Amino acid sequence: MSKTVGDFLLERLSAWHVHRIYGYPGDGINGIMGAMGRAADRFDYIRVRHEEMAAFMAGGHAKFAGEVGVCLATSGPGAIHLLNGLYDAKMDHVPVVAIVGQQARSALGSDYQQEVDLQTLFKDVCSYVETVVSPAQVRHVIDRAFRIAQADRAVACIIVPNDVQEMPAIKSPPRAHGNVYSGVGEAPAHPVPSQVEVQRAADILNAGERPAILVGAGALGAGAEVALVADKLQAGVAKALLGKAVLPDAIPYVTGSIGLLGTKPSWSMMDDCDTLLMIGTTFPYSEFLPQDGQARAVQIDLAPRNVSMRYPTEVNLIGDAKDVLRRLLPLLKPRNDSDWRERIEVNVRKWWRALELKALEPASPINPQRVFWELSRALPDRAIITGDSGSHTNWFARDMKVREGMMASVSGKLATMGSGVPYAIAAKMAHPDRPVLAVVGDGAMQMNGNAELVTVKQYWRRWSNPNFVVMVLVNRDLNQVTWEQRALAGDPKFAAAQDVEDFPYARYGEMLGFKGIRVERPEDILDAWEEAFATQGPVVIEFVTDPNVPPLPPHITFAQARAFMTSIAAGDPNAGSMVRQALREVWAGLGA
Repeated sequence: MSKTVGDFLLERLSAWHVHRIYGYPGDGINGIMGAMGRAADRFDYIRVRHEEMAAFMAGGHAKFAGEVGVCLATSGPGAIHLLNGLYDAKMDHVPVVAIVGQQARSALGSDYQQEVDLQTLFKDVCSYVETVVSPAQVRHVIDRAFRIAQADRAVACIIVPNDVQEMPAIKSPPRAHGNVYSGVGEAPAHPVPSQVEVQRAADILNAGERPAILVGAGALGAGAEVALVADKLQAGVAKALLGKAVLPDAIPYVTGSIGLLGTKPSWSMMDDCDTLLMIGTTFPYSEFLPQDGQARAVQIDLAPRNVSMRYPTEVNLIGDAKDVLRRLLPLLKPRNDSDWRERIEVNVRKWWRALELKALEPASPINPQRVFWELSRALPDRAIITGDSGSHTNWFARDMKVREGMMASVSGKLATMGSGVPYAIAAKMAHPDRPVLAVVGDGAMQMNGNAELVTVKQYWRRWSNPNFVVMVLVNRDLNQVTWEQRALAGDPKFAAAQDVEDFPYARYGEMLGFKGIRVERPEDILDAWEEAFATQGPVVIEFVTDPNVPPLPPHITFAQARAFMTSIAAGDPNAGSMVRQALREVWAGLGA
């Protein structure tokens, strides 16, 4: 049998060192799926339950494996389902290539079944999107898609009509006008700031008396260099959510997360600093950075488009964080005055003590903060933690302590629900020898997490270390939005929209052959975590927690306090418990 375009497409993916594809079948990609069957020895094809999960897993693969993630979907509805996961990858700057089917070329423009204008559909989310209309085009479209995705840390899309998939392959187009030839091979950009720019940055950082550092995902892998710069400057280090694993949380000058989910030490440091160094971050909330004009600022980033867009910077160093910091270090003068650093470390110590007191406050039945406080003690070495989006993300950001060698990520800028379990599956596929934990709320678990546990059931026996833990924080409430309605809009909880149906997550896990653990008492939390991580197989562990423990921001504005009181006066159904828990939180945090 002569090779088809589908066969050649997969050959070209192999040339780009693609070995794992997340997808869902459909007749719009029959030609590719037939070729996949013939190439099964070269590919690890992971069949998900929904195309959105394939896109999430491709993004998770890019985050945790450091490679281009690849997802595959059929035409029409399958392609549409990919969008949310692809936007997640775009907004977190990770490389993903989506391969999607399309109706036959002869039918396009006829309002055919499942015909969608895919070029328009993917135009905003993709840095490169192209439809293959000829077998001679396949080679250069694949090569460009992967090269652009890698170089720009972006999303690319290859659209292949189903009739083209079955055509005879053309590996090398005829040498004729209109044909082009392309090659396999990365073309990563290596921007390097001039020595003059590096010296200007050093002069600004040396002149400051109260320096602060903010790190994001772009600083992952440069933790040692960040620590050396912080020590020379006697600076504190705050972490954007995607930068949580840059430095261990046990370091005394690491102030933890920043922003609405952040810590009081991070807020205080930014409020008082006179110099700011931002490394690999596009942290969106400017109100948590220094006041405009308060601090002189330097920013390091690979992409010029990312600098001086949240805070005005005097010097922008465009390049890899590790390389730039190594060049910067010899130019920094060791600071002898340690008053600023000591103030930061005192604030950090007081904060950790306050967090412990908050976590140990009683709640009905379990304080969610305690679940994460105890988790820090139970996490195994080299663990990979993936978080979803919800009120539990507050405790993930604040209470959970990341150690050296761990990895952790969430949906950052898109902050979409439903990413926790597919991220964890992708992490486990990339690192089958490492323990993996997904942190998910009951709302997100019902959205898609329960379905993707079936994917875990299908594949978990292949993992060399089969420990895979899915934690469900059960509060029967879409809790983050409930609190946002109270604190931002002054509206009481709207139960019809916010209540989450009760569901037996642990028992469901047992139905799938996993270990199921249900925790309803605070004194059982640590033992339950230890049991989960000691299990040689998948675990679904659910903690029944109090939805009325408020995820208080590090700095409460008058407008937020007024809105909160307005929601109570308007007859919030949980008003009494809300006030009681809020007072406990405030009282426990008075020492911080």
